[in-house]
Amino acid sequence: MNLAVILMEMAAFAALFTAIVLPTCRGDRKYSAAAIHNYPPDIQEEYFKTHERMEVSYRSKKVILTKGFGVCIFTVILTVCAKLAGAVNFRQGFGLAFGLMVWIGAYDTFFLDWVLFANLPMFRLEGTEHMDKAYHQKWFHVKGMLFPGLIFALIPAGIVGILIQFIIL
Repeated sequence: MNLAVILMEMAAFAALFTAIVLPTCRGDRKYSAAAIHNYPPDIQEEYFKTHERMEVSYRSKKVILTKGFGVCIFTVILTVCAKLAGAVNFRQGFGLAFGLMVWIGAYDTFFLDWVLFANLPMFRLEGTEHMDKAYHQKWFHVKGMLFPGLIFALIPAGIVGILIQFIIL
């Protein structure tokens, strides 16, 4: 597989991921169940003191639909990336896809969550603007990246591996 292509894919995937994620943090989308479930529990509790409570757990229908849509989008993107990088079998397709998912999990955690989410007012939920310390909870984001993040990464990686192995594109 071509390392230069993989490095370019990493940069492009981070840019695309940012372009997909940032608009969900603006306007009314920021107040959807699928967005609020990504906030630490103490921020959620403070927000729901003054706003109508909604189901924001991983088992809620809206969160499941959003995550399912994400798996589909990631699978398409990662399949294209695997083919462009020269993957020709399950192991290469799975490995590249999983590696890119780990990369995007790290990018999301260490840059989007720790830097942007923690410091930019656009991410603050109404009524939680005063909770600066809660928005800087690094361990909350690391835990989310590790579990369920790494488990979530196995799904599109497995599908990509199967597609690379059995489908000639």
